[in-house]
Amino acid sequence: MDAVSQALLDAQNKAAALFADVVDQGMIQAGKLESELSDEIHELARERYGVRRHWHKRIARAGPNTLLGYYEESADRRIEADDVVFLDFGPVFESWEADFGRTYALGPDPHKHRLVSDIGVAFRRGKELYERTPGLTAGQLYDYVAGLATTSGWEFGAPTAGHLVGHFPHERYPADPKRFSIRSGNTQLLREPDESGNPRHWILEIHFVDRARQIGGFLEELLTVPT
Repeated sequence: MDAVSQALLDAQNKAAALFADVVDQGMIQAGKLESELSDEIHELARERYGVRRHWHKRIARAGPNTLLGYYEESADRRIEADDVVFLDFGPVFESWEADFGRTYALGPDPHKHRLVSDIGVAFRRGKELYERTPGLTAGQLYDYVAGLATTSGWEFGAPTAGHLVGHFPHERYPADPKRFSIRSGNTQLLREPDESGNPRHWILEIHFVDRARQIGGFLEELLTVPT
């Protein structure tokens, strides 16, 4: 594995360890505001992992708020005992970006637990498609994972399914901000190198929702690095 891939994987592993600590400490619990949970995770990341900055806003969403996409805002909600809760954090570890999202079903509802399982399956299948398809475009990957939502009885909850990640701050293209996002119709080749000839690295995001039941599940991590 090359040095950049290893650095990104190391950053992701630290983010995964942070999320495991959140679970082990019982921080996701009924009665807590989303904002309180986010602040507690932020403090834990600072104290235990030395995180001083996050490259995007910190997200903790519960119940109906899990239907919302990244750019949508909502009133701060208090977590309930049977909620679905998802976390989306972008901590920077030693100048390398992590982007990590996970969903937790707090109660026994099998439908909610199936949601958590299905987004994990969809991520793995999306990554398998990437690994076996050298000429895969961002648009083709989006259409594939969005189709997985439909076949599993869900709806894909966002117009994008991922983006670039890298050394903070990662590469951007102001003339066409949508170029480096995984979205339908985008012909950007995922394996196309950057202007310096270096491989680009991508995050894959899975967001399945059930609007009738007012729940959504979110999972994201590295697409382009073997784990």
